[in-house]
Amino acid sequence: MGVDAVIFDWGGTLTPWRNADGQSWSRIAAQLMPSAEPAVVAAAAAALAAAEEEVWRRARVEHRSGTLDEIFAAAGLVADDAAHAAVDAEWEWATYLDPDVPELFARLRERDIRVGILSNTCWRRARHEQIFIRDGIDHLIDGAVYTSDIAWTKPHPEAFRAAMAAVAVDDPAQCVFVGDRLFDDIHGARQVGMRAVFLPHSDIPFVQRGHIEGEPDATIQSLAEVLSLVDGWR
Repeated sequence: MGVDAVIFDWGGTLTPWRNADGQSWSRIAAQLMPSAEPAVVAAAAAALAAAEEEVWRRARVEHRSGTLDEIFAAAGLVADDAAHAAVDAEWEWATYLDPDVPELFARLRERDIRVGILSNTCWRRARHEQIFIRDGIDHLIDGAVYTSDIAWTKPHPEAFRAAMAAVAVDDPAQCVFVGDRLFDDIHGARQVGMRAVFLPHSDIPFVQRGHIEGEPDATIQSLAEVLSLVDGWR
């Protein structure tokens, strides 16, 4: 059984997991409301945090997607360019690639294996594309699906089918999925017939954890190991 495509999760997989300090929405609200009273800013930050938590709950329980625009609207704020820029700046530190990624993607492409991305995200597609351009790997990605663009999130089968379509592969048995979450990534990939590779280095928040832990076909400790796995499956 061959491998036509390897599809990767983004946060916690292509980017090493980074724990936040829990104050991100407070800083974003303060930046967007510079003239507001502290109590008003605090209320807006709390509303933003609650809206984000609801989006993650819905993703976990109902497998339905959400967007940053929705989060800002729920807090009574306008999701304009300034709002998106504030989020981008706040989370920039957590977006940088694992150093193994550029060579891994290049070696996969040398083997005529397509490279895909499937990310549960509220961020706009344009933001993810900017990140990949910044890190010099945009030309190595054959297709990407961001759940902010579709109705479903992982582990829903339609999210994985959308990722397969993005890399023009019809047979899930010819796809390998690499991710850091046993529910979203491993269970989701296995239930559609993909082989699943687990990278177990992320501290998944409770609100983002699912009720099923999928059984991976392989567990790795670094992304560089993906290449030897794929070679063995070809």
